[in-house]
Amino acid sequence: QEATKPINLKETCDQSILTSYCWTCKKMEFQIQRGSTDPNNYKNLGDSFLKIYHTERLFGFYKGILPPILVETPKRAVKFFSFEQYKKLLGYVSLSPGVAFAVAGLGSGLTEAIVVNPFEVVKVGLQANRNIFTQQPSTLGYARHIIKTKGLGLQGLNKGLTATLGRHGIFNMVYFGFYFNVKNIIPVNKDTTLEFWRKFGIGLLSGITASITNIPFDVAKSRIQGPQPVPGEIKYRTCFKTIATIYQEEGFFALYKGLLPKIMRLGPGGAIMLLVYEYAYSWLQENW
Repeated sequence: QEATKPINLKETCDQSILTSYCWTCKKMEFQIQRGSTDPNNYKNLGDSFLKIYHTERLFGFYKGILPPILVETPKRAVKFFSFEQYKKLLGYVSLSPGVAFAVAGLGSGLTEAIVVNPFEVVKVGLQANRNIFTQQPSTLGYARHIIKTKGLGLQGLNKGLTATLGRHGIFNMVYFGFYFNVKNIIPVNKDTTLEFWRKFGIGLLSGITASITNIPFDVAKSRIQGPQPVPGEIKYRTCFKTIATIYQEEGFFALYKGLLPKIMRLGPGGAIMLLVYEYAYSWLQENW
């Protein structure tokens, strides 16, 4: 917890991925539901755990885990590297620091979305498969199937790109903007332990606020990339039309499906990411 201690980045990231992945799966399962008439409808978070365990057993909670593991390291690298580069570029523009942090976050989110979207398409497709684990396709096999049948474009491996751009762009804009602006308002604590918890608390609020702000785009992404209501018929095609359709057919709160597992993942997960970033960045500056 002290800035002077070395940080094992790989160990921290690996633990974060594995402990949070189950919440990602739960979030997506809620988001692809189409109301109470859906035969796979979950009443609540506990009901979803029971039904998935009953039909798919323990491995059902970890479907599609390989794509996030493969993309997580480059994804985080792109997020923070591009944030720093956009922040430097914005230094040449007469913007207030608060606005500059938010705009740099937006730019980093859009850049990150382009990198992760193909992995998201594969992940969502695997998570939406309701068969038992042994009957499900492999990650590489499913990716090859998408490329062979749909190609690499917006109907294939990059399906739902606009929604992914919205999800990551808005999330990072709020995430970085909130964190650095609030951190600069609340005084630094000289006690290293209290300073750690100050940063953790601000990071936690940043992750929660960003999750609440961007979830309609997250729901739209899951619907576009997930299974369509009628096989062979594409109902959810574009981002904003999908959001409008969900609102008209299922109501306002349908755009916030999966919010609880999302917050439980990205609240503490977002705080951990920012803490690792801050302490690692400080350590690198001092030692390199």
